[in-house]
Order: sequence, then structure tokens, then C-alpha cells
Amino acid sequence: MDQWIDFLFAALLGIIEGLTEFLPVSSTGHLILAEELTGAQTPEPFKVMIQLGAVLAICIVYFAKIREVILGLPSKPEARRFAAGVIVAFIPAMILGALFSDFIKSVLFSPVTVSVALVVGGVLMLLAERYRPVPTISEVDDLPVQTALKIGLFQCLALMPGVSRSGATIVGAMLLKVDRKAAAEFSFFLSMPTMLAAFVWDGWQNRDVLLSQGGHELAQVAVGFLFAFLAGLLVVRLFLGIVSKMGFAPFAWYRIVVGSLMLMLFWPG
Repeated sequence: MDQWIDFLFAALLGIIEGLTEFLPVSSTGHLILAEELTGAQTPEPFKVMIQLGAVLAICIVYFAKIREVILGLPSKPEARRFAAGVIVAFIPAMILGALFSDFIKSVLFSPVTVSVALVVGGVLMLLAERYRPVPTISEVDDLPVQTALKIGLFQCLALMPGVSRSGATIVGAMLLKVDRKAAAEFSFFLSMPTMLAAFVWDGWQNRDVLLSQGGHELAQVAVGFLFAFLAGLLVVRLFLGIVSKMGFAPFAWYRIVVGSLMLMLFWPG
């Protein structure tokens, strides 16, 4: 019976992951808060590894674009520039994540840290929406490699749970004069190598945990992965539509409200 409850929680957390991965509200932060509120018990790498499920949804939605870039690499300069931009933007977070992953998980994976980051990130998002410079880059294909690298540096902020990887990269891109929609799309593509690397790293680091107890922990990850993928399929296009029409203010206020409520609930004493 306990095993089925574990799988139920894994499915619930997978849905939360898929619904929040591409929104600038921090999927990892939501998973930490959800575990704290429900008492769910998941394997050590669960919160990181199921994120790749949501990212696979991006691969489905943008399959034509991915195919176009791959086939265009030998002959199209714009395809090579786009691929180079994603690669160089991915490198900073890859290096820092490998160096500090143990510290981040042991010290920063707490509901109070997440709640503070949600509130602060929401305020910064409102300021970025209000004072962002006039965009000069409206298409993701026009993003210079140097700008992509700077966006990758912003992504490093999201190593702290509650900041939001998509939030950091999108706001960073907007401050670098990238249009909202193009910023969101580049964030989507940047998530592919980032989450794949995190999946492989955490899976390898915790291989003994995943294969213990007859593979029960691995099965939990698989369930969460599947539901994250299915939920992610529902969110991507909807998110782009909201951003194009309303900007990021609704997500910023959501962060502030949820973060404030969680702070009142979890603040020591």
C-alpha cells in the first residue's frame, strides 16, 4: 500500500513539475514546497531528474525547429549561430552546477529559502517588466552568440531553488533587449542541454539509490517523469500566449503571493 502512495505522490509532483517548468515561478521550488506540505518522500535525485520529462515536451512542440537547425548546420550560418548560442549559454550553469550541486542541495533546498527567492524574484520581475529597454531582437534566430552567453550567466542564478531557471533567463534576455516571446523561446531551447546534463549527472551520482529496494526509487522517478512530460505538453503554448498578451506581471504577482504565504507558514518560530 505504501508503495502505491509513493507512486501517487510521484505522479502529483510530476504534474506540478510539468505545469511549472516553463513558467517563471520555479518548478524545483514548487516541488520542495509540495513535498514539505504533503509529507511526500521521494528519492534524492527525483526533483532534478523528472525535469527532463517536461523538457521532452518542448522537444515535441518544437520538433520542426530542432530538425531545421540540425539539418541546417552544414550549410546555414543562422543554424550554426543558433546552435552555438545554446551551447555557450549552457556552459556556465553546467560548470557551476557540477562544482556546487552538493552545497546547493544540502543548504539551499529548504522551504524558507524557496519562499524568499519567490518573493524577491517576483519583485525583480515586476521591475524588469516596467523598466526593460526597448527590444532590438525579436526573433530567436537573430540572437548573437555574445548575448546568448550573457543569458547563460543569468541562468546560473537559478541554481538557487526558487529563483526559476526560465524566470532568470527570460528576465535576463529582456534586459539584454530581447523581445518577450523570443526570450521565452530561447529559454525553452536552453532547457534542453541544461536538463539533460542535470538528469545524467544526478542519475549517475545517485545510481545506487535508484537501484536499491528492488528499483522502487527508479520507478518513482519514471512515474514523475511521465506525468511531467504530459503536463508540460499542456503548458508551453498556453504560456507563450499569456506572455505575448499580458507579459510577466501575472507570474510575478503569483510568486509574491505564494512566497509570502509560504514564508508565514515556514518561517522559524
